[in-house]
Amino acid sequence: MRNRILALLVIVAFVFVSSCETVPTVPDEHKGAATGAGVGAAAGAVLGGVLGKDASSAVIGGLIGALVGGAIGHYYYDQKRTGTDTAKRYNYDPSKGPMLKIEDVSVAPQTVSAGGNVDLKMTYAVLTPSADTQLALTEKREIRHNGALVGNPEVRVTRSAGTYTASIPLTLPADAKKGLYIVTCTVKSDTTSDEIQSSFTVK
Repeated sequence: MRNRILALLVIVAFVFVSSCETVPTVPDEHKGAATGAGVGAAAGAVLGGVLGKDASSAVIGGLIGALVGGAIGHYYYDQKRTGTDTAKRYNYDPSKGPMLKIEDVSVAPQTVSAGGNVDLKMTYAVLTPSADTQLALTEKREIRHNGALVGNPEVRVTRSAGTYTASIPLTLPADAKKGLYIVTCTVKSDTTSDEIQSSFTVK
């Protein structure tokens, strides 16, 4: 009986380790702890929790079409600049209300093989009339291949004034279709939004 229990434990441990190998690793410099399971999608896996100071959200959305069988890893973010520094950078006028500005988006690497990993990164500024104000935001990353939507990971967060870099790692399926993938990154609140595109190629 004891041997059977030990064998069962070994099998469970092996399955757990094997399943974890497909999830992109979060770099050590991004502090925090995974705070919740991702929400499963009808097609494509969503495995992302949240790393960083904001522990209230999780990645939703999924992968379809050309990216079925891939996986979305843990969302993580860093604050690059304070609200004061961000306001100075943009010569911000509080009388104009909240402002959102995407400074940069990138996909790294830009050329990847099927089954490889890419990091969908977005840097954006948040400005509010009062330093105590927080904005409820939605970060979207729509991925299209040949014009068809194949992925739409989305994160809902609350941000105070400042500049943030937020990333979602993506593991492509082993049979991902070759070609150009367009990634449209959007950050929006109830009153304002900004959008910019990037891309990557599956070779």
